[in-house]
Amino acid sequence: MLMMGELTFFLGLQIRKMEEGTFISQSKYYKEVLKTFEMDTAIAASTPMATSYYLDKDESGIEVNQTMFRGMIGSLLYLTVSRPDIMQYVCVCARFQASPKESHV
Repeated sequence: MLMMGELTFFLGLQIRKMEEGTFISQSKYYKEVLKTFEMDTAIAASTPMATSYYLDKDESGIEVNQTMFRGMIGSLLYLTVSRPDIMQYVCVCARFQASPKESHV
């Protein structure tokens, strides 16, 4: 096998080798995810999810496309490789994959 040069991108992970060490990020991946789910113009929050907000079944809420919601959860689970701080919030939202409502998105 021929050497193709320095490794900079592998399985959705961006790899940068610097003097201080090797850094791994997924900035390109999360930008693609936001664009895919039409959230690229959304305003960033300082925390992944409000700590005082409680998610429940929301049986009277507006239903959303189940396939799209599952795709979002799957994409976010892959993103937790480099962002373990969002794991708790992704798992909370993943509980509602059977019957997702607008409040869960």
